[in-house]
Amino acid sequence: MSEVLIADDSEFMRNLLREILEEDHQIVGEVENGVEAVEVYKEEVPDLVMMDIVMPIRDGIEATDEIKSADPEATVIMCTSVGQEEKMKEAVKAGADGYITKPFQKPSVIEAIEDAVGA
Repeated sequence: MSEVLIADDSEFMRNLLREILEEDHQIVGEVENGVEAVEVYKEEVPDLVMMDIVMPIRDGIEATDEIKSADPEATVIMCTSVGQEEKMKEAVKAGADGYITKPFQKPSVIEAIEDAVGA
């Protein structure tokens, strides 16, 4: 069972991801900004981070870059909204391993995780 960190400023989205993931994964943290995402990543070193692109204080792109700089083996899947193609390109440059587009359904989340971790 892999350990997952969920980073999203929307409580609704965190709850939705937890519901989708908790059956097959252990949720080791839920945070609402990029600063917290980096802090919890360093404490927990989860197998996977589900990272929202747009968050307060530090966005998901900056947080992904910081996590990947500290741990190149980290696996980060970005959660993006329709119309954020330019931000997604930035996220890939920062090291994102995959992405899902909101609103998402369980099959697309599972598929993105399998693609990213090579399952």
